Amino acid sequence: MCGIAGWLDGKRDVSQYRHVLEDMTKAMTSQGQSEEGYWMSRRVGFAHHRLRTIEPEGGSQPLIRRYGNRSCVITFCGELYNRSELRRKLSTMGYPFHSFSDTELILAAYTQWGKNCPCHLNGIFAFAIWDEQNQSLFLARDRFGVKPLFYVQRGSMLLFASTLKSLLAHPEVKPVIGADGLAEVLVMGPSRTPGHGVFKDIRELRPGFTLIATPESVKVSSYWSLVSQSHHDDLETTISQVKELFQDAVQRQLIADVPVGTMLSGGLDSSAIAACAAICFQEADKGHLSTFSVDYVGNDRYFQSNEFQPNSDATWVRRMTRYLSSHHHNVLVDHDELIDSLGMAVRARDLPGMTDVDASLYLFCKVIKEHVPVVLSGECADEVFGGYPWFHRQELVEVDTFPWMRFAKERASFLAPDIQKWIQPLEYIRNRYEEALAEVPRLSGEEPEDARIREIFYLNVTRWMPTLLERSDRMSMAAGLRVRTPFCDHPLVDYVWNIPWFMKRLKGREKGLLRQAMQGILPEDVRERKKSPFPKTHNPAYLKAVRNMALQILDEGTSPVLDVVNVKKWREFAEQDLSQVHFPWFGQLMNVPQLFAYLIQMDIWMREYKVSIQ
Repeated sequence: MCGIAGWLDGKRDVSQYRHVLEDMTKAMTSQGQSEEGYWMSRRVGFAHHRLRTIEPEGGSQPLIRRYGNRSCVITFCGELYNRSELRRKLSTMGYPFHSFSDTELILAAYTQWGKNCPCHLNGIFAFAIWDEQNQSLFLARDRFGVKPLFYVQRGSMLLFASTLKSLLAHPEVKPVIGADGLAEVLVMGPSRTPGHGVFKDIRELRPGFTLIATPESVKVSSYWSLVSQSHHDDLETTISQVKELFQDAVQRQLIADVPVGTMLSGGLDSSAIAACAAICFQEADKGHLSTFSVDYVGNDRYFQSNEFQPNSDATWVRRMTRYLSSHHHNVLVDHDELIDSLGMAVRARDLPGMTDVDASLYLFCKVIKEHVPVVLSGECADEVFGGYPWFHRQELVEVDTFPWMRFAKERASFLAPDIQKWIQPLEYIRNRYEEALAEVPRLSGEEPEDARIREIFYLNVTRWMPTLLERSDRMSMAAGLRVRTPFCDHPLVDYVWNIPWFMKRLKGREKGLLRQAMQGILPEDVRERKKSPFPKTHNPAYLKAVRNMALQILDEGTSPVLDVVNVKKWREFAEQDLSQVHFPWFGQLMNVPQLFAYLIQMDIWMREYKVSIQ
């Protein structure tokens, strides 16, 4: 939907390389009517790609503003949710505004607060500012990394872009991966180590970080992180505060000059958002809320209850739509559509991802976009409030690794022996896990059990949640839809982070505190419904199809993926009776069908991106 790119160089005249920036910008594809903008100077070049249909007037970029004797240029991707408060504050400080765009607000905020300006922003963003006075480049990314930002630094040259493919469009950046990059894709994937760009020399600006660059130096620093401190509110106050912060987040994220809807699965999280949104609609006399659910052809026949998905969503969706009197749209996805969209999902991420779980969201978003351009999602409640089994089952709490990667050893056996020896998969995971634990902000005097739960929350917020937010942003962007996630509102996350575990798991329930906060807002049966993840297809025809496609890749003998996988192991696995095989190799949703689909996505990625392993 939108993207930014740029080039800082202390030796070359960047203005002579506009064609390179144009190539980098054209690599950022999107659906719908788009436009591109460029700003070039001797040392710096900026580019911007956007959809005209959803940006306000005055939103054309890059944007140049002069305040006093200070001139700055910005290229920005994202949106602010505190624009009204920020505009009032900066207006009282004497800043004039010529438009209602977030871009101009951020530029004024930078002029006022410099490198601390992201601290004053509530929203999702990635932006770059060239400060003419200081001759410096300033990059910033939102607290949870919803909006992507990657960069390459070589000597006095720094390139940045919203997408990996944009950087790879620069003639000096090659699609080469080394041992670490291969481990990120084959061992950590679909998750990714914060800061890692997979390809050699490409780094990711971490969530909550800024970068200041001159031709002589680059400095990366954090402007936000989770802070551990004692929680002093009693239970009643805590419930009230959670409810208020959540409702405030929903209310702010409903503000738009275009129609807004909500995703609705009938579960606690999406139902809470839809119910609060419906109340806001009623109070503002906006009519009926539009809600959207997704299901799969054949799931009514093939769905089987399990510990992760105890029941299907359909009954609960009907319950909530009647309760809300919403204008509801149910989207049905066929397994053939999923298979056809696996490649699109790779191109949206620039990496193999959550296979059909990605593809289904992309297809879902495409249909939503036909009705509304903005939608609210219940994503991230599980990470913030503790909804996953690994928060509650003692044997999972005690697992000394990322809890969603418990089958890493079995997964590693699918790699070629020489690749296993080269990348050392289990050691790689162990090192990344220990790095993550070393970052955890400890609370002095905390009991060991509570300290471990704090570790699991930290792993979820900083390692697991970015994977889901990346999925949400990339798939929705590819469909031309804006998705907002109120559970990721940083005032809410900051507050809930320090609430003791016994309060979060009130009455021994997953997300017990959130359930209590939603009393009186949701129907009791919905409020008490057991957690169920994003739906996926249970049609055996999908498993059969991806299995056959994977075998075809193995049999053809021309795929570059054959250089990194254990072909004999894959064939043995594929040729057994798979109907009763349970292999949750990544989280709760990624099982046998998704394992085959991941191989297919690896093949697509390595072929289309011309990946070279060195």
